[in-house]
Amino acid sequence: MTDRPEPAIRLWDGREVPRLGLGCWAIGGPFFAGDTPLGYGTVDDAESTAAIRCAVDLGIRFFDTADVYGAGHSEEVLGQALEGHDEVVIATKLGNRFDPVTKQMAGSIADGDLRQETRSAVEASLRRLRRDRIDLVQLHLNDVAVEPAGEVFDELDRLRAAGVIGAYGWSTDFPDRAAAYAGRPGFVAVQHGMNLFFDAPGLLGAVEAHGLISINRSPLAMGLLTGKFAAGQALPADDVRSNTFGWMDYFKDGRVVPGFAERLDRIRHLLTAGGRSPAQGALAWLWAKSPRTLPIPGFRSVTQVRENAGALGKGPLPDDVMAEIERLVDRPPEGAARAR
Repeated sequence: MTDRPEPAIRLWDGREVPRLGLGCWAIGGPFFAGDTPLGYGTVDDAESTAAIRCAVDLGIRFFDTADVYGAGHSEEVLGQALEGHDEVVIATKLGNRFDPVTKQMAGSIADGDLRQETRSAVEASLRRLRRDRIDLVQLHLNDVAVEPAGEVFDELDRLRAAGVIGAYGWSTDFPDRAAAYAGRPGFVAVQHGMNLFFDAPGLLGAVEAHGLISINRSPLAMGLLTGKFAAGQALPADDVRSNTFGWMDYFKDGRVVPGFAERLDRIRHLLTAGGRSPAQGALAWLWAKSPRTLPIPGFRSVTQVRENAGALGKGPLPDDVMAEIERLVDRPPEGAARAR
């Protein structure tokens, strides 16, 4: 343990919260694009609820979800578990159409009336989350063009003025998109892929230049940085990591991409400095990278929540450990911006 203060961040509304959120993709359960799985397999709602409530007891005050996760189910579980907990910040995302009965993706709101679909999506999220107001709403279309995104943000501005949402942002890995709306008072955050295998210097630079919050999705590289996946280990066919999407860097066809396991082995002793688990070390790396980072590791169990929350008491990695990780990790250049 360390006597340094736990990592914290001040939000757009003045509230200060621990600099660790939880991502709620996995607890949404199955959903699909045709036969292609987009969730993390079957879930136990009772365990998900217990994990959420455990997180609140441990001081977690930021939960990130999306309307499409589980075709609405993630928001429903989160809303039920957090009903009455107004002190907890809920961030959700919109932009994808879906059928809650068939659990099928059904295109993008960019194909229709963006303003009307934005309003309808927010209203549906409010019902599922059991809230009168959503703290943060993010556009969930990573690479949509800047101009149509503006129509979404115009509507979110109106909803913000009406008190329906607190603020908004964009889930995107493109620095130009992050910067395009950074001057708006309601635009406060960018959610983007970032972990010690991909440090996102372009996007993080844009976030810092504009005083935004960097919400880090995939902070544990879709679970790889927990250290619990052996090279060659196969994942279930109903797990999103069994796919071959271009944005999926760490798993292909349900197995760890060759090279990543070896890279992790080279730095495992550094991530576990100070009694951390590999996952706690990966979160501590993000905190050491910038005071603007807010990682949101996923979870499906109380055990995972306890491990993630335990990173807070140990704080960011020391400078000398960070320098040694940079020497050993053999990270490729960032390259051109793309969805991750």
